[in-house]
Amino acid sequence: MIIGVPQEVKNNEFRVGLTPGNVRGLCQQGHSVLIQRGAGAKIGLSDESYREAGASLINSAAEVFQKAEMIVKVKEPQAQECAMLREDQILFTYLHLAPDPQQTNALLQSGATCIAYETVTAMNGALPLLAPMSEVAGRMSIQAAATHLEKTHGGLGVLMAGVPGVSPAKIVILGAGVVGRNALQIAVGMGADVCIFDRDIERLRQIDMLYGNRVRTFYSDSLLVEQEVCEADVVIGAVLLPGGAAPKLVTREMVKKMKAGSVVVDVAIDQGGCFETSRPTTHADPTFVVDGVLHYCVANMPGAVARTSTFALTNATYPFVEALANRGVMQALTIDHHLRNGLSVHKGILTSQPVAQAQGLDFSHPETLLVA
Repeated sequence: MIIGVPQEVKNNEFRVGLTPGNVRGLCQQGHSVLIQRGAGAKIGLSDESYREAGASLINSAAEVFQKAEMIVKVKEPQAQECAMLREDQILFTYLHLAPDPQQTNALLQSGATCIAYETVTAMNGALPLLAPMSEVAGRMSIQAAATHLEKTHGGLGVLMAGVPGVSPAKIVILGAGVVGRNALQIAVGMGADVCIFDRDIERLRQIDMLYGNRVRTFYSDSLLVEQEVCEADVVIGAVLLPGGAAPKLVTREMVKKMKAGSVVVDVAIDQGGCFETSRPTTHADPTFVVDGVLHYCVANMPGAVARTSTFALTNATYPFVEALANRGVMQALTIDHHLRNGLSVHKGILTSQPVAQAQGLDFSHPETLLVA
């Protein structure tokens, strides 16, 4: 198979879909890999390292899309990339379609087979291709919060850990999934006053056993959420519905009651965000203020630590890339129902029920298409 990796074009996105080590593995199995020149240069993965691994270096994204049978990316395709996709081509990347009707329509129009990293599953029901970036984003969320709590960045002027005689920052984490637990780890390590919400009692029990009275755990109900959010210095939005739009747990009215200078970090912004006041931002312009509350809603947070993120992501995605290349897309999807769960669009047909529900569209189950 001919596998193409274009340079990412989203704002301040320096991650890359395959590493030189991945390229070598694919080439040793008889596949051809096309890498756009400069795709990994800004994170220390030189064109020469890709060439030595066996890749062909391509001057433009248009040529990569034209020649490749499978496109491997990191972030969802931008409008100009969607326009270059074609029928019988495979796209394997993050898609986050639920809050993005324009991208959904563009992918349907392309006729390509589009598989979303974020909905590929594992035997235990986990999301193995989302987990590495959720780990990065969760840990980064506390870094971002600590920075933006500083007065010079528009925050209240609170030190995360406090000092003797002065209380630490109060942090509320909404969601105890991968993002929430990683945010919790860093927040506790920095000495903050932390509470975490979830509706999975077993997760809360595990957190209590691990951290004891250093962390307050709450079952997520709207009254408790409102009480804690309104008293917080920082609120981390870490809620995910696989493939679907994030629930709005914090309303505009709740934001109005928060402290002026407090900070919200909406890690769920890729799926629409869990604050009613959220809208996507970029690394170049990461924050905005609503009712005195600083909002950090960068849609590709792990892109800020692009080298770490690239290796963490490709460690997880490479076995699936290998399976698609070795077996072809239809056989790979037939054999592996976990990979099949990632199928979002196939030859102009939407195959993701959560996306269909979010956008009011019709869909077909992937199994139906495979039988046909």
